[in-house]
Amino acid sequence: MKDSAFKPEFIITDETSLRGLFEATHALAKQKFQKTLGPHAQEFIRRSPFLCIGTQDLDGKADVSPRGDPVGFVKILDERTLAIPDRPGNNRLDSLVNILANPNVGLLFIVPGFDDTLRVNGRATLVTDPELMNSMSVNGRAPKLAIVVEVTEVFMHCAKAFRRSHLWNPDHFQNRTEMPSLIKIILDETTGAPIDNDEMRKIDEDLEDEYKRTLY
Repeated sequence: MKDSAFKPEFIITDETSLRGLFEATHALAKQKFQKTLGPHAQEFIRRSPFLCIGTQDLDGKADVSPRGDPVGFVKILDERTLAIPDRPGNNRLDSLVNILANPNVGLLFIVPGFDDTLRVNGRATLVTDPELMNSMSVNGRAPKLAIVVEVTEVFMHCAKAFRRSHLWNPDHFQNRTEMPSLIKIILDETTGAPIDNDEMRKIDEDLEDEYKRTLY
């Protein structure tokens, strides 16, 4: 929906109008930003098997990409530096190309069972140092490169979003079979070509086999 679909008086266009909708933030929220990774932030990262990385290209086009691995997969090189291994994917390289154009990144670390999250902002560099790559090997396979982040801001994010969403509550888990498979969704929204059930089942099985073969 375009902004023009709304009356001008209902569109926020400046910070003063925006802040006028909300009460002033409290002192603790203002003070929680840190410039380095303290002991608690480091422990959170060591526990995390999953993060999302936000990037932008030079034109401001944004992208958010999930990254996951065994617990502690992100290496803490020092209190100002993180290294994230780049594992095999679809080779679109959206995040990596964005980093070459605009090194500013945002990271959101998630720990299963934790309702609070850790946010880290910084500047990223793509690194292929063999010693670092070998230290990030899984199943005998080293990544081709790592995203090394020079940390500029660190802060814990409160639990409200996860508690509102009931993300970890099994009573709120949804049945994946109620939607088509990943490949079926892609086909429906691109070619639209009809595929019979047997062929679709074979394609889905091939994807599962690929997952097993190409995680690392």
